[in-house]
Amino acid sequence: MNIYLFAFLAMVFWGLAPVFGKIGLTKVSPLIGLYVRTFVVAAILLVYGVLSGQIKNLTYVGRTDILYLAGEAVFASLLGHLAYFFALKSGAASRVVPFIAAYPLVTFLVGVSFLGEKLTLMKGAGAGLVVLGLLFLMR
Repeated sequence: MNIYLFAFLAMVFWGLAPVFGKIGLTKVSPLIGLYVRTFVVAAILLVYGVLSGQIKNLTYVGRTDILYLAGEAVFASLLGHLAYFFALKSGAASRVVPFIAAYPLVTFLVGVSFLGEKLTLMKGAGAGLVVLGLLFLMR
């Protein structure tokens, strides 16, 4: 499988999703929007998991893995998406989405600071360009 095909598909899907989100949030609160979004995804995953038999593999997931995945779920799927919906409801999608898409900057900083990942000139320059882009978006 081609990783670039999947990366391209993710880009397209994540690029289209805010259009639906912006329209869907016009008459509902961000919290209700998150309820609907989460319910739809959970229902689809449950049906697929049951029909494909993949759901039985949940028994093989270790406790440590569950804790880390739960942490990722709280930060990304709950807190991150709730903050995103609040921003999207009030702001222009063309400003909100590129700003939020700078989240790898946070991962970069945490990786270098706490995971012992190496800081190189190119990585630092890339992070600097992201910060510069954020400053442009804020104007």
